[in-house]
Amino acid sequence: MDSTTATAELGWTIYPALGAPKQHWEEVSGYDENMNTIRTYQVCNVFDNNQNNWVRTKYIRRRGAQRIHVEIKFSVRDCSSIPSVPGSCKETFNLYYYETDSDTANKVSPAWMENPWIKVDTIAADESFSQVDLGSRVMKINREVRSFGPVSRQGFYLAFQDYGSCMSLIAVRVFYRKCPRVVENGAVFPETLSGAESTSLVAARGVCVPNGEEVDVPIKLYCNGDGEWMVPIGRCMCKAGHEAVENGTVCRACGSGFFKPSQGDHQCLQCPINSRITNEGATNCVCRNGYYRTDSDPPLMPCTTIPSAPQSVISIVNETSLRLEWSAPRDGGGREDVVYNIICKSCGGGRGGCTRCGDNVQFVPRQLGLTETRVHISDLLAHTQYTFEIQAVNGVSDQSPYSPQYSSVKITTNQAAPSAVSIMHQVSRTPDSITLSWSQPDQPNGLILDYELQYYEKSMAEWNSSVVRSQTNTAVIRGLKPGAIYVFQVRARTVAGFGRFSGKMFFQTMTEEEYKSSFQEKLPLIIGSAAAGMVFIIAVVVFVIVCNRRSSERPESEFTDKLQHYTSGHMSPGMKIYIDPFTYEDPNEAVREFAKEIDTSCVKIEQVIGAGEFGEVCSGNLRLPGKREILVAIKTLKVGYTERQRRDFLSEASIMGQFDHPNIIHLEGVVTKSAPVMIITEFMENGSLDSFLRQNDGQFTVIQLVGMLRGIAAGMKYLNDMNYVHRDLAARNILVNSNLVCKVSDFGLSRFLEDDTSDPTYTSALGGKIPIRWTAPEAIQYRKFTSSSDGWSYGIVMWEVMSYGERPYWDMSNQDVSIQ
Repeated sequence: MDSTTATAELGWTIYPALGAPKQHWEEVSGYDENMNTIRTYQVCNVFDNNQNNWVRTKYIRRRGAQRIHVEIKFSVRDCSSIPSVPGSCKETFNLYYYETDSDTANKVSPAWMENPWIKVDTIAADESFSQVDLGSRVMKINREVRSFGPVSRQGFYLAFQDYGSCMSLIAVRVFYRKCPRVVENGAVFPETLSGAESTSLVAARGVCVPNGEEVDVPIKLYCNGDGEWMVPIGRCMCKAGHEAVENGTVCRACGSGFFKPSQGDHQCLQCPINSRITNEGATNCVCRNGYYRTDSDPPLMPCTTIPSAPQSVISIVNETSLRLEWSAPRDGGGREDVVYNIICKSCGGGRGGCTRCGDNVQFVPRQLGLTETRVHISDLLAHTQYTFEIQAVNGVSDQSPYSPQYSSVKITTNQAAPSAVSIMHQVSRTPDSITLSWSQPDQPNGLILDYELQYYEKSMAEWNSSVVRSQTNTAVIRGLKPGAIYVFQVRARTVAGFGRFSGKMFFQTMTEEEYKSSFQEKLPLIIGSAAAGMVFIIAVVVFVIVCNRRSSERPESEFTDKLQHYTSGHMSPGMKIYIDPFTYEDPNEAVREFAKEIDTSCVKIEQVIGAGEFGEVCSGNLRLPGKREILVAIKTLKVGYTERQRRDFLSEASIMGQFDHPNIIHLEGVVTKSAPVMIITEFMENGSLDSFLRQNDGQFTVIQLVGMLRGIAAGMKYLNDMNYVHRDLAARNILVNSNLVCKVSDFGLSRFLEDDTSDPTYTSALGGKIPIRWTAPEAIQYRKFTSSSDGWSYGIVMWEVMSYGERPYWDMSNQDVSIQ
């Protein structure tokens, strides 16, 4: 409401009403400070006491406002300028308001008193006019603004109370404050009314402009009591594929040839080299045909392609080794991550053409992922033609449908001496002799003429060694001292000369006491064998006589052919014997002999599946060159290990590498040349036998359980035949694969348990740690472990299997078990 806009009488209600004996407010025409004609109300009844003059506005609708502001322009006569004015003259007046939902006021209602009216304030003039000002036509107009709230009804009235002043109400303007619609921080905020109090802050929720997105928190602005926006919270940014224009009020789609990969205030960017967009509003640029990006390449990086072939290949052949050198490709495809792969093919000249080289070929520093432009290749076959392809690959080669570019070179190796013998076994021994056998070199490089065996007593100097020649891969060394340890090395000879000596192996002759004891133990077996032999000979004689009688009419030649066929069978050279890796002066030599070294690039660890004594046990994948990827178990050596812990950790690989049986866990190889040190074995899907049985309690038939036991027995028989004593046979050390095949594992761990281990399975006994519940009584008492004590342990395992993993002896303590 604004009284200055009125073109006719305001028609406000006055009290006392017109015609009352006392003077009152009256509406008159007047002028404002700009000499514009306006309608005003004036009163000047200063000579009478107890004045109570009221003027009430018409009904004013609230229109949703919670706080109302009133601007009043007025003039007041200075009481001191009025002659003979009594003391009741005033220079102030009161402002009131009354809320109601409809226009129901009349001359008597609401009552002309402070209650029900609500007083807003008593208003005083800052300056007043006098008679002099009137004569000079000087207007002294006061302007005051008051506010009140909160108001909640549909509307209200205002009232002005005079109680003895001489004044004029020149203009009254009623208004409320609001914050206007605004676009700020990328969002549109609607028109918002101010709060009920002057200090109120009214929150307004913003809406992001089209193609804008909120960042972090919901976007808000607060409208204060003065109708001003303040305290912005949050913001909107243009989403990917759009940029802010017109001071952030519009998010426009990126045009042709431009893109924007993420939300933000930044502008659209031009597509990198070798890329393009397919439509406006692009979030990334698509690589052109023949160009690619890796998953880790940022969108701003140009698309790249595969490198060209390496240049200037140089090959240097030295007997059965080769050195290759080359120059970088002319074109790296626009990338800096070019590496090289070496593909080896053996071309023996047969009908099959060239085939991939075997795993025995060695590449230094590696075969795949070379960052250097050179490689040394060894352990090639003599007098063999090879083709080597040097591939250049980079980060996008895997995405290209085309094979890597390569340069190839053909070479032919020369005659070379044989490689070293990899393994030597003790077949038998007596107090004065040792019988040894060994395998043929992995690379004989021709016909083996003979072997040279060098040996000497460990306590003597190496120059005191003796030499024995053998045409076969076995030899009996006689004239040795009883109970002495000897060092043996063997090498092969071809027409190209002698190869390298094998690693040093240590074997001990028997003492006289051991020999006598062994002979007495074997005497019943010898007698029994002799008796069985006599029975067999008698049976053969009887069989031959009967056959002679039945075939007396057959031609002699037929009989002769059959007899020759029967007597020409191949005689087995004997069982392979287990060699304790701790007989080696250097335990690392045992690892190199019995376990295959695997490049760490071929091993990928997937997840941790358990923890062992020396570190974590993980599952992973093994991908050897030329072979398919297989699932494996990986034992890692913990960080901060001692040299003893490393030796004990790898000793299990030295032991496991000597075994080859379907019921013995298979060793794939070891990683010793990089960290972490790893032992890699076949993966057994169902884990340890005891846990597997407990998880599947009652789910198997007796035949299946007996089948598991048969597999364990077969594996233990194999170990017994190799003269290996397990010492820690238990269901927890048997692993089960997906086909329910049980395999013996954890070789040698029981002998290396730390003294401070807290595992209750193992109990201190005579200076060591042994699994009491699974160990034979004589082994507990005398610390003597034999195949017989393993047999006792197997009996406990049988009980575990048939009871589905129950704990042996139930809740009895280890002490009670050992005593009873």
